[in-house]
Amino acid sequence: QTEKTVKPAPAVTQKPVGERQTRLEPLSRLRKTLMKRLVESQQTTASLTTFNEIDMQAVMDIRKAHKDAFKEKYNVGLGFMSFFTKAVTIALQEWPLINAMIEGDQILYHDYCDIGIAVSTPKGLVVPVVRDAQTMSFAEIEAAIRGYALKGRDGKLTIDDMTGGTFTITNGGTFGSMLSTPILNRPQSAILGMHNIVQRPTAVNGEVKIRPIMYVALTYDHRIIDGAEAVQFLVTLKNLLEDPNRLLIGI
Repeated sequence: QTEKTVKPAPAVTQKPVGERQTRLEPLSRLRKTLMKRLVESQQTTASLTTFNEIDMQAVMDIRKAHKDAFKEKYNVGLGFMSFFTKAVTIALQEWPLINAMIEGDQILYHDYCDIGIAVSTPKGLVVPVVRDAQTMSFAEIEAAIRGYALKGRDGKLTIDDMTGGTFTITNGGTFGSMLSTPILNRPQSAILGMHNIVQRPTAVNGEVKIRPIMYVALTYDHRIIDGAEAVQFLVTLKNLLEDPNRLLIGI
């Protein structure tokens, strides 16, 4: 019996369609600085991230009820950042280790809250600092954040604007992020990541309800912050935002 010879399939050659161009662009000074600081942060800290979820219904109801009057009185919008910033300052004072940092072989505590707010600009991510945020009203916080956003857009942020800070908030939710693990902004020991708000089924008093839920993430330096403090900080934040009246009376 004669065996049939199987011929190999002919090689398929793909030809590029149209022109395929590449280009090189120099890294900006800002991008070089970001690269250096982010790698340094990953290499010099014991970073760990913990998560929680926040029912944003109460905050959204307050915004809806008062945003027009707020805008008319203060000439600035009432956004989620002022709620989060205010809640963070209260939680930081309750859990001061989250607001601390390592200095040599000591822990440096702060009795004030200088909150870095991550802002996306055409040239990259920058973190201007809202100083003494624990003393500021919602309107003052919103005005400060808006001012920094405009300066960032126009390339007018200064080194002083971005120097210091005891804690940072970053909001990937503005771009649609569901969940992320933010990188520490050294020498700070913790950073809060906000995310998008999505209608999700959740249990409310034993019944399934559709609620606007935001996942939040806290990345922290495990060298000085234990999981217990990190989790309890997020629980405090959750309680404050799910019952925003607490923000007014500080409980």
